[in-house]
Amino acid sequence: MTTIDVIANGLTSIVNNELRNKRQCVLSPASKLLGRVLRVMQLNGYVGEFEFIDDGRTGKFKVQLLGRVNKCGAIKPRFSVKTDEFEMWEKRFLPSRNIGILIVSTPQGVISHREAKEKKIGGKLLAFVY
Repeated sequence: MTTIDVIANGLTSIVNNELRNKRQCVLSPASKLLGRVLRVMQLNGYVGEFEFIDDGRTGKFKVQLLGRVNKCGAIKPRFSVKTDEFEMWEKRFLPSRNIGILIVSTPQGVISHREAKEKKIGGKLLAFVY
């Protein structure tokens, strides 16, 4: 099985398990970037605890679901964003003001778009969650 985009696969898996009202799901393969995206989702209250399981291959993430994700997905292509452009991307990917987050890869790590606005730094869009 070849996976093209680990983040897209992981987020799709989360949405599908949320729709089936599951309490947890296993994301495979794992990657450092997916782990950081999950951490941002956890800090913003979309998913519960998650742990890395080393299976001797690529590894897996076991994620506790809270039933708070309505939709999430990877943003492709990974658009570059300047600090004053977040508003435009929020309108494009999120349902309305103050609902959901964009996950951004910045020079200071993977953070939510709100944090990036506060710190006044841009980066690359990775995903959206609401």
